[in-house]
Amino acid sequence: MTATQTGPAGRMQIARGLAALRERCGATQTQIAERAGVSTTTVSRYEMWQDRARIRWATVRALADACEATAQEREALVRIAKSQADGWWVGNSAVPEWMDPLVSFEHEAAYEHVYANTVVPGLLQTREYALAIHQAREVRSGNDVIERMVDARVARQEILRRDPALHLWAILDEAVLHRTVGDADVMARQFRHLQDAAESPNIDIQILPFSAGAHAAGAGHFVILGRDDDKDPLNSMAVVYIEMRRRGLYLDDAEDVAAYKLTFDYLRSQAADTKVSSRLIARARQE
Repeated sequence: MTATQTGPAGRMQIARGLAALRERCGATQTQIAERAGVSTTTVSRYEMWQDRARIRWATVRALADACEATAQEREALVRIAKSQADGWWVGNSAVPEWMDPLVSFEHEAAYEHVYANTVVPGLLQTREYALAIHQAREVRSGNDVIERMVDARVARQEILRRDPALHLWAILDEAVLHRTVGDADVMARQFRHLQDAAESPNIDIQILPFSAGAHAAGAGHFVILGRDDDKDPLNSMAVVYIEMRRRGLYLDDAEDVAAYKLTFDYLRSQAADTKVSSRLIARARQE
């Protein structure tokens, strides 16, 4: 059996697909294990995308058959297991292990919705702004380490220029415009970059003004990554990423994802529209 180092995004699709198939046929993990000729631990591991062990596509096929999958469903899962390739971020020391899933999900997602309440999101940062952020956060790291981290952040932004491009919708708290990162020149260039980015058809930027008062987000920065495919549900994905100090929390439970999607919808209604937001950014740049 051939084993592949399937990335987190692919693993999630396989895990959710196998779990859904098993639930549909009304079998337990133990029953599926017996039918497929594997251990119950193996079934459990293949239904949990956080596991970093290699995926064997023949095992995926056996589990799908044990779950009474159709030929199309089975081959869809096997195709995911076979087609995964290591991205530039895998094994890259500049990308922390806890961020590996985020970059993988961005690579596979069709859209990314982000709410930022302290700094400009990584996909929209200029190199100078990103450098100032990393210098402030990595106070004990050398310049060469920080430069590699900045290189990795800039490399992530290529997904905004791929074909088809990732659709990024960012809502920035007005506080982001007033927190000086670097110096005035760095901020002025960052604001110009935001204005230019907002002109791209695949990027929407809204500002949540102070005048909005209390708002739906309540807490801090969060990201929703997803891809919707009504014709092939196994090709869909959705996950929420919440950034913490030196680790990230990933939520893929349907109820959790739905709750954050609803929160983002409310934030979009509470934030200034894109035209007004562009003027707010322009005013901040002038100031």
